Amino acid sequence: MTQDNFRERLGTLQQALDGLRSGALSPHAFSAAARSEAALLAALPPRYGEVLNGLLDRLESSALFAEESCSFSQSDLADSVQLWIDKAGACLSAR
Repeated sequence: MTQDNFRERLGTLQQALDGLRSGALSPHAFSAAARSEAALLAALPPRYGEVLNGLLDRLESSALFAEESCSFSQSDLADSVQLWIDKAGACLSAR
């Protein structure tokens, strides 16, 4: 995969996150979209996949509770995914 393809995949993931934040995508639909980015995850150090999968698991669990339960905050998890996207982009750009 080329650098442009990586940027495109991150852009697609960003659009999905924007859809989650706007309510256009459910947490489960966003998680499915993020998990489908196998080539992107393979291009990153293994820890990135571990962190993203942990965030996605918590995001999916948060859908079982009220929007801002004491254990899970969808908006905080979305912010964490945004940070992951930003760091993944920086990591891929450094290569």
